[in-house]
Order: sequence, then C-alpha cells, then structure tokens
Amino acid sequence: MKKQRTHQFGYEDEIQPLIITQAKIFPNIKYLVALVIILMEMLLMPKITHAQEKPSQASQNWHMPDLSNAPIQTNSQGDYTEVKDSIPIRGTKYLIRVPKNWNGTLLNDLDYRQSADSPRNLFLLKNGYALSGTARRPGRLNNYDPAHEIHDLISVLDIFESVFGKPKQTIQLGCSGGGTVTLAMAEMHPDRIDGAIAGCASTSPWMANTHLDGLFVLKALIAPELPIVNLPLTDPEISKIASDWEKAIKNAQQTPEGRARIALAITIGQWPAWGGPGKAPIPEPDANNANDLQESMYQSLLKLLPSKQTFGTSMLEQSAPGQLRWNTGVDYQVSFSNGDALYKAAVQKLYKEAKIDLKKELKKINSFERVKADPNAVKWWSAPGRTHLGEPKVPLLRINTSGDGLVYPTMAQGYKELVLAKGYSDFFRLAYVNRWGHCSFSLSEWLAAIETVKQRVETGIWPKTDPETLNTLAKSLDIESEANFYDHRETKAYNRVWTPTTKDYLGTNK
Repeated sequence: MKKQRTHQFGYEDEIQPLIITQAKIFPNIKYLVALVIILMEMLLMPKITHAQEKPSQASQNWHMPDLSNAPIQTNSQGDYTEVKDSIPIRGTKYLIRVPKNWNGTLLNDLDYRQSADSPRNLFLLKNGYALSGTARRPGRLNNYDPAHEIHDLISVLDIFESVFGKPKQTIQLGCSGGGTVTLAMAEMHPDRIDGAIAGCASTSPWMANTHLDGLFVLKALIAPELPIVNLPLTDPEISKIASDWEKAIKNAQQTPEGRARIALAITIGQWPAWGGPGKAPIPEPDANNANDLQESMYQSLLKLLPSKQTFGTSMLEQSAPGQLRWNTGVDYQVSFSNGDALYKAAVQKLYKEAKIDLKKELKKINSFERVKADPNAVKWWSAPGRTHLGEPKVPLLRINTSGDGLVYPTMAQGYKELVLAKGYSDFFRLAYVNRWGHCSFSLSEWLAAIETVKQRVETGIWPKTDPETLNTLAKSLDIESEANFYDHRETKAYNRVWTPTTKDYLGTNK
C-alpha cells in the first residue's frame, strides 16, 4: 500500500477541502475561489528568516511547500542522474543522485549536499544506492532548528518521488546534527522512511544538561567565578573565558585535591575519560589504573572546556528564546552513584590520597547555587522535532563512538533506556565503536550499519548486532578499513533523560 504524505505542521490540508466543498456548491464562483486561495497563501506564507532575526520569529516557519509537481531539472553524469537545486521558502540547498544500477534503496542524509563526493557516499553510489539530502543552512550557528531541517528533508523526499518514483525502501541516516534529525524522523515520520541510522546523535536538552553537570562540579569546587551558561560565541569574549577556564584546570591538575575534583566532575557529568575533538592526545587509558585514568580525564577535559571549539551546546542557547540549561532538582549524590563503576573507584582512591572528604564535597556541590532554565526556552525545545521521546516507529540503529567529546556515549545509553521504558525496544538497537572522536566511523562500520538496517526492514527481524557479528559483517563489505565495534561498559544509568511535560509544552514550568 502506498504511503500517504503527511505535512504535520502544514496548513494546506486544512484549507483546501473547505474551498473545494464550497466550489462544488457554487460552481460559478471559480474566480472567487482562486482569489481566496491566493489570499490564504499570502497570509500563511512565512517570511524567509535570517540569522539576525529572533528565534521566536524563525520558530513560526512551519510551512512545507508542495513540490510534487514542481519543475525539476535533471542532469546526467554518465553513471548517475543528478538533481541539484534549492528548496522554496527556506532556500535550503539539496542534492539527489540516482545511479543507473539503482538497487531501489534511497539513503537520505542532512549533510549529503556537502558530502556527496566523500569516499563513503561515492562507494554507496557506485554500489547501487540512490542518495539524497541537504546542506546545513547559513546562519545555523545562531538560528538552529532541527524541526525545520526535518521539513527540508521531507521536501527532498517529495522531490525525489516526483522525479524518480517511490523507492523500494528509504533509510534516513546521518551523524551529529544529521543523527539528531534521524532520531526524530524515526519517531515522527514512519510514513516517509522505512528505517534509520543515527550516528553520534544528540538530543539537544539532554546534551545541554549533560555538559552543564560536569561544568557545574568544576565551578562549585574549582572556579566559582567563571561562567558556564549564557556563553558568547564570538571573540574576544569567548577566548577570554576559554583562557580563564584552561588556566584554572591546569592549576588544579597540579594538586592532589584538584586532580580528585577533575575526576569527580567527569564522573558526575558522565563525560568520557577519553574523548574530544581532533586527535587523541594520549592512548586510551587503563580504566583500572586510577592515575592513568585521571590523566586521560584531564587531557580530555582541556578539549571540552568552554571555547570556540565547543560551541555545540552554546548554539542551543542562541536558538531558543532564553537559557536552556538547568539543574534545579538534581541530586548530585545520585548522579555520582549512577556513574561509571571504574570512574567512581578512581574518584574514591584519588579523594583518599588527597585526604579530603568525598561526602562533604558532594554536599557542597548540592548546596551550590543552581542554574534555572527559561521556561520559554524549554517550551521551544519541547516542540516536535526539537527533542526526542524514545518512540521510534521504524527500525532504528543508533551508533556512537566511545571517545565522542560532543555527544557522549551515555546519551545513546539514555535513549536506549527511554525506548525500553516506552515499550519500543523491538524497533531499536544500539552499537558502540571504540574510537576517539565525534562521528569518526570508518567506511566498513557505516556499511555494516546500513546492511543491518536493510535486513531488518526487508525481513522484519533484526540480525545479530553484537560486536563480533558487526565486525565480521563490516570486514566482508570493506576489508580495507577498520571495524571496531565493541562491548561498551555502560554507566549504572544515564542522569539526564528528559521528555516534555504538559507544563513544559505550555512554558509554565518554573
């Protein structure tokens, strides 16, 4: 049965039936009907938003254009046909490529326009996959909205079907922000996709608060004078803040007390002890060796402190109308209890060596002045497409690197916990890759993920997703690249699972 297109936030479906009904009753008023349509479109058509406009204006831009009959220019490139243009209304650039040997599967990706000539995407194109997707919009740093990105991706699917027909199966995939919209697509649009692969995918409020927790401990115990919220994104302000934080942490690392507190911050924040942007500064530590583990925590922390390079959570505060992060009501003794078992053991050893009382330190953190979110910001992020509910309705494989310093692997664990609580586990699988970096997956790992989801879509049964099976599959698909799926040691529980309440939706939860 052919799936019906649904425009969840569009207005056309509500207006058109009324006008058609009136036209049948009064067939001689066709010119009046046409005038009404034009007037209604003028009223409902949102203005093109720009980065300098307020987020509250951009958030109203829900309209999705009907592109099913739009004039599309195709271009033959020999081995494939290409469509390259921009989407009306928001002007988002997109790209579609369909090979002559198309196998019927379409892979849709937020970042495809910019990554079409990457080794992975050229390999997939050569091997019969059609690929489509968008580019990230200009001004995204100050005007980020994953809900609008989802609408753009739906528009690309509309364009694809109007030109090439309906795919046998459509798989949404992406990494980082592309993983964020992939999670939402799996929850919101089972009518448009058949499966999904989310790599290092963030849930924005979760990520903001997970980052807050580690910084909050550092502020309470090491640098109470330094800011951790409402951080600027431009110089010279952010560079001054970055310099002050780096100095404070380097000084702390010189003392037993400071080293113990750094380890406590990483453990409570559920940050990786080995992770961050760029290349790994040191080899992966032995988590059973407290000193080696703490040194790795310190080296990783230097790459995760507030700076221009760690804008990922600061941009969330630029998007919504107000400050998003909060830790009101958080019991940091419980947060520590939920931490990684080996991290906690290292903290206890380091505190004992430093001759300071861990229980008193936890009480001090709990008594420190809390950070409150702006209810308007929470309301904005509660909207469909901007957060996740743990309810995937198509097969969804989530993959995460162990050394991800932006979207920590504990966030992937938290989504798994939420999916289980909501009763959607049959649609979900999670796999970890042991590697430093954000979205640093190899070609073979991506191919194994795609093949796994394809098998689940086609058979209705998940194939094995244990590390040994995935690594064997990966090597069979590309022997040249690494395959490092592994059994990741998870925390007792992820600290920051959150889904909106009625008060959050209304903006009245203070």
